[in-house]
Amino acid sequence: METNTFSVLKKEDVSPKNQLIFDQLKKQYGAVPNLYTTLAYSENALEAYTRLESAKLAFTPKEIEAVNLVVSEVNQCIYCLSAHTMVAKSTGFSEAETIEIRSGNASFDPKLNTLVRLAKELTDKRRVENEVLLHAFYTAGYTREQLVDLIILVGDRTISNILHAVTKVPVEFPLAKQLD
Repeated sequence: METNTFSVLKKEDVSPKNQLIFDQLKKQYGAVPNLYTTLAYSENALEAYTRLESAKLAFTPKEIEAVNLVVSEVNQCIYCLSAHTMVAKSTGFSEAETIEIRSGNASFDPKLNTLVRLAKELTDKRRVENEVLLHAFYTAGYTREQLVDLIILVGDRTISNILHAVTKVPVEFPLAKQLD
């Protein structure tokens, strides 16, 4: 019986196909994030996931990071909260704003607030129970295309949240603060 211990794989530990992806990730991030190395336990998962992650979406980088934060908070993923808090700050969010977003609101930006609230609902309920949120999303100027992209983004982040919950690879980023 195999144990559920997932080591942080090094380039020489993975297939030639995944080694090429490691090279791309290192070029992009400066290092291969630990969570990506767990995907390399599979011959195909790392490639599939990096394609999903690099897909063009109809959101700004700030909007994407806001969704990443609220989804990761709902799913209680310290790895993704830590990584995306760092990325969110690089897009211009303050520490206080990242914490507010994680709580499910963005009072400092009404349009972003509708996105965050809807992303939280989709993550919590796996559907829209509160039609007012969907109406507010469209009223704020978001489109049907963006609703579909939001669902893809929630799914993307949920994959990484579950992956960390199961593998428990070490978090190499500064740990995100706990919410009060």
